Amino acid sequence: MLQPATRLLHTTSIRPLSKQLLRPNFQKSISDSKIVQWNTAITNYMRTAQCDSALRIFQSMTRRTSVSWNAMISGYLFNHRFNHARQMFDKMPNRDLVSWNVMINGCARNGNLGAARKLFDQMPHRDAVSWNAMLSGYAQNGYVEEARMVFDRMPNKNSISWNGILAAYVQNGRIEDARKLFESNSVWDVISWNCLMGGYVRKKKLVDARALFDRMPMRDEVSWNTMISGYAQNGHLSEAHKLFDESPVKDVYTWTAMVSGYVQNGMVDEARRVFDEMPVKNSVSWNAIIAGYLQCNKINVAKELFDAMPCKNVSSWNTMITGFAQSGFIDLARDLFEKMPWRDCISWGAIISGYAHLGHNEEALSLFVEMKRNGEKANRSIFSCILSTCAETTALELGYQLHGQLVKVGIGSGWYVGNALLSMYCKCGNIDEANVIFEEISDKDIVSWNTIIAGYARHGFGKEALRVFESMKRSGVKPDEVTMVGVLSACSHSGLVDRRTLYFHTMNCDYGITTNSKHYTCMIDLLGRAGRLDDAQNLMKNMPFEPDAATWGALLGASRIYGNTELGEKAAEMVFQMEPDNAGMYVLLSNLYAASGRWGDVRAMRLKMRDTGIKKVPGYSWVEVQNKIHVFSVGDTTHPDTVRIYGYLEELDFRLKQEGYISSPKLVLHDVEEEEKEHMLRYHSEKLAVAFGILNIQGGRPIRVFKNLRVCADCHNVIKHISKIVGRLIIVRDSHRFHHFRDGICSCGDYW
Repeated sequence: MLQPATRLLHTTSIRPLSKQLLRPNFQKSISDSKIVQWNTAITNYMRTAQCDSALRIFQSMTRRTSVSWNAMISGYLFNHRFNHARQMFDKMPNRDLVSWNVMINGCARNGNLGAARKLFDQMPHRDAVSWNAMLSGYAQNGYVEEARMVFDRMPNKNSISWNGILAAYVQNGRIEDARKLFESNSVWDVISWNCLMGGYVRKKKLVDARALFDRMPMRDEVSWNTMISGYAQNGHLSEAHKLFDESPVKDVYTWTAMVSGYVQNGMVDEARRVFDEMPVKNSVSWNAIIAGYLQCNKINVAKELFDAMPCKNVSSWNTMITGFAQSGFIDLARDLFEKMPWRDCISWGAIISGYAHLGHNEEALSLFVEMKRNGEKANRSIFSCILSTCAETTALELGYQLHGQLVKVGIGSGWYVGNALLSMYCKCGNIDEANVIFEEISDKDIVSWNTIIAGYARHGFGKEALRVFESMKRSGVKPDEVTMVGVLSACSHSGLVDRRTLYFHTMNCDYGITTNSKHYTCMIDLLGRAGRLDDAQNLMKNMPFEPDAATWGALLGASRIYGNTELGEKAAEMVFQMEPDNAGMYVLLSNLYAASGRWGDVRAMRLKMRDTGIKKVPGYSWVEVQNKIHVFSVGDTTHPDTVRIYGYLEELDFRLKQEGYISSPKLVLHDVEEEEKEHMLRYHSEKLAVAFGILNIQGGRPIRVFKNLRVCADCHNVIKHISKIVGRLIIVRDSHRFHHFRDGICSCGDYW
């Protein structure tokens, strides 16, 4: 948002042109009173957005002057109908200087600088307005060098020209160029001083801003407010208060700057004192103090102020909705949202993100659909939030649709939305599309690199993850702690013990990264999976800090894989001390006992879980077909397609046995008969989901199945065979990672 000084400068720089746009010089038009009446009517209709009425008058005129044509052109531009204005300009029989200036300005404001420059070059005569229109057009669209070239070529520069190029530098962050320009000219008005000072404030160069403030030959309210606001927003409240006391004139913006400063620095009581002393308050003042109370979680006080507020605007409602949602009062936020007299995209974004952040993903998606139905356009923030929601719910089809909308509106390649798309595709199982998005992000940041590295790691493509890591280093981006967790995980999921050991021991000297508990957990997990349990224990003993529950959990998982009951019991005991309610660790130890045939200990563990109120999370799998999620549990018979699914599994079972598949009843961790174990294995939730996917997803398209727990070894083996039998790519995401099954081979290399 432009600061007051810059905003004033911008307005001043275009004012002479605006007069020509909206106030045709009737003194120079022919004296026929009827033509004057028609021209006046055209202008009045255009000012009230009645373009068709203006056109009817224009078409009915028996004789037109250049003023008539200019009124139509400027009126269309005023109503954002650029194409109509250009058509009118092209039809104009005789153009005057006003016509050219109006059209050049319209092209520039519409972002069509090529057309503006072409018209400018075609002009038979130019005045200062012509040059300033081109300068302003380049500046407002970020073409600072082109704006400077226009400025340098100008035969006669006026104050608007100087202010225009100064504002161009300031608005585009080129503060040093602005300073040099400022020092090259000795005649500046107060608006120019305020503009440069505002630029220093935005760059947090408060010393330079204050030096300029002290040099000013004359100050206005904007000068004082800019400096006071700069101090307050950056935590220099004593300096802000001193200037506040010295200010000769205090308007509502001066008072609000102090209120906002105290709020931003967490001093809500001081903010309230200033707020209560304000002689006049506006909506910004009220919104600032309400936001202060919401930030310190004083919801009731904020609500009282909101109810008492005499000048509520949409920002007031949005502030309250955001505050309620962030404090967990989503029902109160929704109630306010429903009562709003009008809404903008920020209102929708506040309530949607509120539901999403609290885990109410279905409600967030439903609101997004309602927003689109109401014709409200989503901004980058909403798109990012909904993409994250798609990732959490694995709603890939909706993710595809959102991606298409982003491409259509042209906001899909920047890092903000690009990273959200990248994360969504990684979490929804389409790593190929994730890589395409990664390559398209024009301004990759550390999050972009970390997301794709972690994505490849979780999908089992460790070598690809390491390739991206090396590319990241070559591009000059310095790895951070998150990067190295992704790199170590990639090595772990691919069994690259030597590479991982190298990265682990050199990350400090190579990148200045101090190893933390997550890095150690990755190493212990890798060593444990590789069967090097002694090395894993030794590394744990030599950690510079005490192991946490995740580290002991990694050791327990390795103990289960290799049947080391003694080590598993020790690891589980440590986890229970730190996280007594961790149901997953109880189940893991129980499975270790079951695999060892210690059914008495299994029953004891289940009794302990029952007595302490700990419940095992039931396993279930789901698959998305035509925008609908189909959920299955083990032995599920509730799905409408149950008969067809079970019949197909029977058919597959026959073909599996022909392929040489033999079930593994020992993997059923229940004390039941062998025949019952085989039956239980056959109808695991992931097998039901895979079968349903094969039956209902068009051939050639991947089948993506998601499970909330780890996929069992028998299902892993079966799905490998199925992928070969049916010739389909089957992607399964469990609670740990992705498995890409193709032609009887899994991307994890059976190392999981």
